[in-house]
Amino acid sequence: MPLLALRVFWAVGARSARAFEGFEAAPPHERLLESTGSLAAPGIWHDERMTSWLRQIHVGLGAGTVYLSLVVAVSHDRWNGVAVALLGLTGGLVLFCAALLLVTVSVRWAGPLRRLLWILVAVATVSSLGYAVSRREVPVVAGQMPGYEGAAAGLVTAQGLLLVLIAAVTLARQHTRPAGSRALLRGLGTPLVAAMSVTVTSAYTTTLVFRTADHLDRGRIPDPIRPSPPALGPLEPPVAYWWAALAGLAALLVVTAAIALTLPAARRRRRAYARRVVERDYPDAPASAAPRLAAVRDTVARSFVTEELGPTLVAFFVVSSLGLATVALDLVGIGPTQLAARLNRRHDVLAVLTAYVTDIGIWIISLIVVGLLILAYRAYRSPETRRLVGVLWDLGTFWPRTVHPFAPPCYAARAVPELTRRVCALAAHGPVVISGHSHGSVLAAATVLHLPSETLPRIALLTHGSPLYRIYARLYPAYLGERVLCELGERIDWRWRNLWRDTDPIGAPIFDHPDLTPGVPREAATVDVRLRDPRGVTVEPTDTVPPAVERHWPYHTQPEYQDAVRLLVGRIRGRAP
Repeated sequence: MPLLALRVFWAVGARSARAFEGFEAAPPHERLLESTGSLAAPGIWHDERMTSWLRQIHVGLGAGTVYLSLVVAVSHDRWNGVAVALLGLTGGLVLFCAALLLVTVSVRWAGPLRRLLWILVAVATVSSLGYAVSRREVPVVAGQMPGYEGAAAGLVTAQGLLLVLIAAVTLARQHTRPAGSRALLRGLGTPLVAAMSVTVTSAYTTTLVFRTADHLDRGRIPDPIRPSPPALGPLEPPVAYWWAALAGLAALLVVTAAIALTLPAARRRRRAYARRVVERDYPDAPASAAPRLAAVRDTVARSFVTEELGPTLVAFFVVSSLGLATVALDLVGIGPTQLAARLNRRHDVLAVLTAYVTDIGIWIISLIVVGLLILAYRAYRSPETRRLVGVLWDLGTFWPRTVHPFAPPCYAARAVPELTRRVCALAAHGPVVISGHSHGSVLAAATVLHLPSETLPRIALLTHGSPLYRIYARLYPAYLGERVLCELGERIDWRWRNLWRDTDPIGAPIFDHPDLTPGVPREAATVDVRLRDPRGVTVEPTDTVPPAVERHWPYHTQPEYQDAVRLLVGRIRGRAP
């Protein structure tokens, strides 16, 4: 089953690569992977060669891990020369793949190394499976598969050390951050996302292992505190998974408490800002419009909830870090119940309570998994849910998937080259205004950064509902920070307008904010155009209801949109050759 799952991931990754990547012939590179460091780098959207290379390494690494576990399990304490040789072969395959992940391989050596990798995988497959089948007497060990405890503890240890290393490197590079690159959580977004990934992965793995053990035990939940049945006893998941279940429950409780404590104070700030917006936009509203004004204030206040999640994310990061501190206990095989029993030697009430709390954590994580399945079903049936999920999905799949070859495909790898080619063809016949809404504004910005210099005099940019500053500049300041946004404006001679609303939970001004550095050009002040939303709070003579609150809906129906298009086209025609 692990090999089948690995084959499915490989097939899905290769199929999506044919559909989304390699849309345009990649420029010749001497290396498979170059350090681009910029969204305008020529090869940033041409990573299909590197992704294919990483996909093969990950398949080899996964297969090597399965074969290594199999050899250790069937041999256990009855080692012979063949078992030792297979242990060296499978362990060497894992180390070889890990080494390939750490080095940059030139095109010249990629072919021979790829052939060597698949030869090792083929030999390890035939020999390991053949050896396992040929074993007539396999030692049976109570509780769990031999070597599983140490492997799980070692994995958690390695992940903890890597997270510490990522955080240290991030803090050490704070002084190299360019001016105008104000990052979310002072640049600790990467360690936070990494900690979140490790926590979620550990929680889901724990749920899968415990539910499987519970099913195979026919309802007897494995627990070292409860009396063990005769014969082999219950299946016992590794100690690391006990701590993961407890840490998952603690993280959920702490994050919930942080939200409950921080949102009331943040709500007061947001309501005060919303009150000022309403007073400025509708100073002469009649008394009969009071309910409508209250609804507009609530909408404006809700649109700034994302800016108030900083303390919650910090709390999650702290809890995740404390959860990693249990690695030392994992290595010596002390679980939550054993630790509680040692701390309270006279009575086992605390140990039993810890066991039940851990079980509750496992069930809660299981319910979260079920909730995600329900969310996926709702996204399929409900347009509103699908739109919300789509925003998060677009944020994650905008970037090239060189970070991991089994990740969902990057739609920008096809959209940006295709849009660049289309804009160049249209610009040969007249002015072109690239209009981008929401995530489309990020694609439009990436397209402008890749246009040739001879095309730029006929190009203008119109963004609306844009998360360029609110999300991308804060999460990815090195790629879309203030410096890159100013470069974007200068490339098109500041023929750029950005429409935004206070009621929009995603779009925001790009240059009209207090975090700008003094070096920003004066032309940037003309980019942002604020739209009053709604247009009014009273019923117009030609209608029966007040104007709707547009929020993040497309802006192209607004008269300000038409005015911006006419202005930009006029500026192009006045400057084009």
